[in-house]
Amino acid sequence: MVTVSSLHDEEQRRIVAACFARTGLTVEQLWLRYFALGGDVSEVELEAFLQGLLPLPRIQRDMVAHAVNERLDEISGARRAPYSRETGDDIRPRGPLAALVELLDGARRVPPERLPEVIAAAGRALDLRIAVYLADYDQHRLVPFPDQPPGRVPLAIEGSTAGQAYRNAGTMLAEDSTGQRLWTTLLDGDERMGVLEVEAGANTDLDDPALRTQCHWLASLSGHLIAAAMRYGDGLDMTRRSRRRDPTAELLWQHLPPLTAATRDVVVAGGVEPAYDVRSVTFDYALSETTAWLAIFDAGRDTGSAGLTVSAALAAYRSARREGQGLHGQESAVDKALSAQFGAGAKVRGTLAEVDLAHGRLRHLEAGGEAPLVLGSDPGPATVDSAPRSPFGAGTPGRVSTTRLRPGDLLALHTEGLTEARSADGARFSLAGCLDSTAGHVPPEIARRVLQAAKSHCHNAFASDAGLLLAYWPGTP
Repeated sequence: MVTVSSLHDEEQRRIVAACFARTGLTVEQLWLRYFALGGDVSEVELEAFLQGLLPLPRIQRDMVAHAVNERLDEISGARRAPYSRETGDDIRPRGPLAALVELLDGARRVPPERLPEVIAAAGRALDLRIAVYLADYDQHRLVPFPDQPPGRVPLAIEGSTAGQAYRNAGTMLAEDSTGQRLWTTLLDGDERMGVLEVEAGANTDLDDPALRTQCHWLASLSGHLIAAAMRYGDGLDMTRRSRRRDPTAELLWQHLPPLTAATRDVVVAGGVEPAYDVRSVTFDYALSETTAWLAIFDAGRDTGSAGLTVSAALAAYRSARREGQGLHGQESAVDKALSAQFGAGAKVRGTLAEVDLAHGRLRHLEAGGEAPLVLGSDPGPATVDSAPRSPFGAGTPGRVSTTRLRPGDLLALHTEGLTEARSADGARFSLAGCLDSTAGHVPPEIARRVLQAAKSHCHNAFASDAGLLLAYWPGTP
């Protein structure tokens, strides 16, 4: 095997092309192998590179070399193509494939608090320095994980480049006297977990579209792993906390679904406030190929058992929904569970809804809860017509109302605590106006902005818990 250190680009290309000639592969066959490794230039561009007509970035050249070497490894004794740096006797995969292997291999059985180290090691396979920042539960800051190189401080979600990447669930490039820095959002599916800070050596251009795509892949997989690790350890979750949660808030947060989820036909996002002292509000949803089921519940903060009461309502709703029952069956299950466990005095306000994703038909039932709002192409959100019944627990059947959503509509379920948030002079928070001002943002950012605005309006002194659940229906293609 021949290895070459510090190769000039043209010298590497020449040797790679010569080695390719001995593989017996067609350009199309080589391109398929290269593409499977994560390469992203076209077959025509690959052929032009081999002929010396088109240069490729170093990462792409090395992926071509690796694709050639995979074939040469199948041919005993053949000279191997060189990489851009010294490889010695190490024949492990390089570039994006190596980063993927490093991340998946390293994450296996690793303690959750060591996962940022595994992510950093995966970055080194791409010659990148990576640090992990997690979004705090107040949705104010991006907090660096502590066991990383020193010098990093929390960054504001509002007003920083890292925060801009997080707000847009995308990637942002920053450049200052210290060099380039890439910020890319950590995503668990569509839920934002935080951001990755990506730095590179002087010879690597972080604005290279191929490299940015690879960083996006790394951030998405890392977000999945972080979310999974939080389910069996506390180390990562503790980084996101700025203060202690009381036991009721801890219970309700554990019962919440992911704050964001999406399919090709719907995006849902939600949140609750006060984040560290929520006592009586929760929400839930379920998505399928045909339907989005939505629910929000509020037991009121005026009883010490509100957390247990609203948790029982949530459990009964989930059980009925998973048995395939419709809105009336879900309503009856919640009524019976509250009556059986807490007696006739237990009351939970709430809204149940389901959206037919093929046609946009919204069916909803209000049990003492707030009527849904719809934000669409018309100026300002509109309150959906409804026929409210008494709160859950009373056993009084309600009437299901039907509304037709239009493509691009945003549906908002909310609790009274959001619209009843008051400023020092007694002015109520305008949920409709705030929703209107956030149009154009992605649903999780709309939810964050609305809850932050409500918190600022009442100086975080909510009279009752605020819950918000959004569903964006893009409409059929």
